[in-house]
Amino acid sequence: MKIAIVGTGFVADYYMTTLPNHPQLVLGGVYDRDPLRLKQFADYYKVATYPDFEAVLADGEVGIVVNLTTPENHYSLSKQALEAGKHVYCEKPLAMRYEEAAELVAIAERQDLVLASAPAIALSAAHRLVDTTLGSIGKPRLVYAEMEDGPVFRANWQEWRSVSGARWPGLHEFEVGCTLEHAGYALSWLVSLFGAVESLSALSALTFPNKGPGTETTTMAPDFSVGCLMFRSGVIARLTCGLAAPRDRSLTILGDKGSLIVGDLWDHHSPVYLETAAEGRTLRTKLAEQLEAHLQRFLSGKPLPGRKLAYERSARLVKLPAYPSQIDFAGGIAAQAGAIEKGMPLFSSGKVALHITELALALNNAGSLPQPYRLQSTF
Repeated sequence: MKIAIVGTGFVADYYMTTLPNHPQLVLGGVYDRDPLRLKQFADYYKVATYPDFEAVLADGEVGIVVNLTTPENHYSLSKQALEAGKHVYCEKPLAMRYEEAAELVAIAERQDLVLASAPAIALSAAHRLVDTTLGSIGKPRLVYAEMEDGPVFRANWQEWRSVSGARWPGLHEFEVGCTLEHAGYALSWLVSLFGAVESLSALSALTFPNKGPGTETTTMAPDFSVGCLMFRSGVIARLTCGLAAPRDRSLTILGDKGSLIVGDLWDHHSPVYLETAAEGRTLRTKLAEQLEAHLQRFLSGKPLPGRKLAYERSARLVKLPAYPSQIDFAGGIAAQAGAIEKGMPLFSSGKVALHITELALALNNAGSLPQPYRLQSTF
């Protein structure tokens, strides 16, 4: 499957790093509206370039257009690509408005095309491990999902560069907001494991309006959100997103017969711990609890409960970006290409992509929406 990448900013390097994991994908070329950035990227990776977006759409050999542009451009460029007969893989969110995202899904269905959305995080080895182990904890009841990225605005983010030299777009990230940028990582896991959401009750707010030099005149989006999601399956999940609290991207699933804990949703090979009522508490957990009782205080650094699950050796044979984004970004495009070639449905496309987009928008825009918010989309 020949693909073309549109947008060669910071995130594009993550896709290029993981593209070798999927030799069935052939990169036809790249395009960016910034000619200097385009040249820098193409020179670094030794790849062909397109003179403009129209040239991308005119390339009859390109099957999938990979839309890695800024969020406010996702809708218009994806729409043009779909109307030109191209399958589209789009970075999150699909669009900045629900109506626009729904229109894209409708165009794709009408054109018999596959519209898929990042992130590819639900294709990770950690997700497969949890999915195959989920039955061990009985019926899932309650889930805690954390998507806290730490106090990024207090770091020296102005100096951050990708491997090919792209600046981290800090100001723009603050304008879009951490929820639209990051909630999709947790939502992809939650929706793939527990199905569609019926309603959510959420709060979002701008808690730190001053994010340092250079941000004084920037219109900031909410930098914190928390939502309680009610799934049709009966599962209840709490999801938090933020840019101030200490970094925490964990997932805790509590069931009738035990619990599963994923240490880091951004880690393809994240540590996963299983604790069941039948097996009882592990020795190290018992010792930690005894030490707490002896000291009469809570130990924040105690080990996670349960036994650490092992991965198959083959799951390790994947090239990943450096910490903290150890995700197989190109894996989503590969899954899309495979589904297209086999004529099979792709879970992360169409109505599911729309559902995740609506959830992220509802969390981000909670202040202007009725609560609880009832989802328009489902699958």
